[in-house]
Amino acid sequence: MEPFTIAHIASLVIAGFVAGVMNSIAGGGTLVTFPALILVGIPSIPANATSTVAHLPGTLSSVAGYRRNIPSVSRWLKLFAPVSLVGGVAGGILLVQTPSRMFDSFVPFLILFATILFMAQGVFGRLLMIRGETTQGRSQSRNWIAGAVVFQFAVALYGGYFGAGIGILMLASLGMLGFENVHEMNTLKVILGFLINIVAAIYFISSGLIHWTAVVIMMIGTIAGGYTGAHFAQKIPQRIVRALISAIGLIISAVMFYKTFVSP
Repeated sequence: MEPFTIAHIASLVIAGFVAGVMNSIAGGGTLVTFPALILVGIPSIPANATSTVAHLPGTLSSVAGYRRNIPSVSRWLKLFAPVSLVGGVAGGILLVQTPSRMFDSFVPFLILFATILFMAQGVFGRLLMIRGETTQGRSQSRNWIAGAVVFQFAVALYGGYFGAGIGILMLASLGMLGFENVHEMNTLKVILGFLINIVAAIYFISSGLIHWTAVVIMMIGTIAGGYTGAHFAQKIPQRIVRALISAIGLIISAVMFYKTFVSP
């Protein structure tokens, strides 16, 4: 392909920044970086792989922004980290080795369902009489925990495959487990998201799919956006953060429905 123009470089930096902010709050940054990479002339599968690698520094900077919350969620990290790693690499292999049309058709419904769950998790918690383990230390049923582990593996599988919306899916799962502190939920989300992406990225790199010039340019934006978003999310009331997460989830759902069923 031809060398990037100044306009291409600017668009990749801006897309990276916006995606970094989105990922630190609720995920879905792939929906910005993936189309941006295609628009500058990179084919779809290399663009997807390149997008995954470009997100890594931004996600890591988000982890740094949430580092104070890590001790309070360490037990859950130990539970979800192994399945996130396995699912992430499996999803990366799935992207490279199998057609995507059938899987893509389910993605809009999955993201919309997860967004609705997150928006109504308090109501579902009361109806189902969930007594989740939160920061207040309540006990949680083994069946719910086992179900959450299976769900996290599915999220990681999808995350390694494409990744748009995995933050919404993880936040919904944590909400149904009984988490009440949205900042601790975001801490788990960004760390697990990094683990999912890093193993998928290693596979993509070994497969020779990465456009390294685009990665370097986009990383500038994702690092700045990821750290900015993490601090922004913790400086405003949880009610507003939840509203932002819900809005982003609905926007992601609408975009995915359009891309899958309307756009040619």
